[in-house]
Amino acid sequence: MGKGHYIIPIFVPHHGCPHDCVFCNQKRITGHTEEITGEMVEDQIRQFLKTIEPNPEKTVEVAFYGGSFTGIDAHHQEQLLAAAFQWKQKGMIQEIRLSTRPDYIDESVLRRLTSFGVNIVELGVQSMVPDVLKASCRGHTPKDVINAVKMIKAWGIRIGLQMMIGLPGDSFDQCMYTADQIIELSPDFVRIYPTLVIKDTDLEVLYRKGFYEPLTLEQALQYAETLVLKFLKFDIPIIRLGLQPTEDVTLGKAVIAGPIHPAFRQLVESRIYRHMLEIIFQTRGQIIHRALLEIQGNDRDISPLVGHKRSNLVELQKTFEIKGIKITRNNELSKGTIRIIVNEKERILYSMKDYAFNTV
Repeated sequence: MGKGHYIIPIFVPHHGCPHDCVFCNQKRITGHTEEITGEMVEDQIRQFLKTIEPNPEKTVEVAFYGGSFTGIDAHHQEQLLAAAFQWKQKGMIQEIRLSTRPDYIDESVLRRLTSFGVNIVELGVQSMVPDVLKASCRGHTPKDVINAVKMIKAWGIRIGLQMMIGLPGDSFDQCMYTADQIIELSPDFVRIYPTLVIKDTDLEVLYRKGFYEPLTLEQALQYAETLVLKFLKFDIPIIRLGLQPTEDVTLGKAVIAGPIHPAFRQLVESRIYRHMLEIIFQTRGQIIHRALLEIQGNDRDISPLVGHKRSNLVELQKTFEIKGIKITRNNELSKGTIRIIVNEKERILYSMKDYAFNTV
């Protein structure tokens, strides 16, 4: 989300989902269990709007997070949506978003959502491999996902798809298959979450009995790196990579085990930049050897370019016997594009998307 895009989060408890997926404990993840009413939604929106300065360019979005929204009682859905829709009718908010399960979408549901101004629906896909869905007790099939996406698009609603890596019975190849199937569906955006062992879930039981082993952080980064490049190649934005850390969602509290890191996305992007620069340097060995390099990048790329504790620069300089590497900001370059200047003369322009087309 860019500047001028504000999200008003409304947390809806887990009542909308009768399935207890092995990995899920919404109380632990969201920290919200209280029943929410239309009046509460209206008040939360009103209070949030007071904090936003007037700006004709702004986009304000109400986002219903938590359980499967379209699985809760229809009358309750309408109360919550009506509380948000009145602000949209006044022009005070521009978008309404919710998340649900693929098997909780049909024509009557979509008719209700559009009548209350819903712009965006996110589906919890998690995997497109039947055996993985079954092992995770998801209760839906890949066909449910395909049908739901087709219906949502037919109603003119934007669609986001959520996938998980490291689910029970999953593998790297199966995870890439899920990504390929999602790409075929052409969503407007995706979210990618590593599977974590959350306290008081069936997955915790499997983990403690030795029937489930979560991905290591290194494995999760490897999966995520390839996924980022796949989606980038097809211009599908990843709006979330990794679970949002909270006071409770940390290792040793709600999280028993798994690849959790507060800067998961940055670690992934840093990895991509390191591997990208390795390819560039390998193909230009004679020019790079003992040279002075200046690498320019957008503000948002500087940290992943440098790497944690300057690890990218240290490793690259040592491996390729580079005399020195200087990183400078250049906001004329778009995010994901870098310019390398060799000995203040030769210039190399390369982007993460170029790298994606050459590697996945």
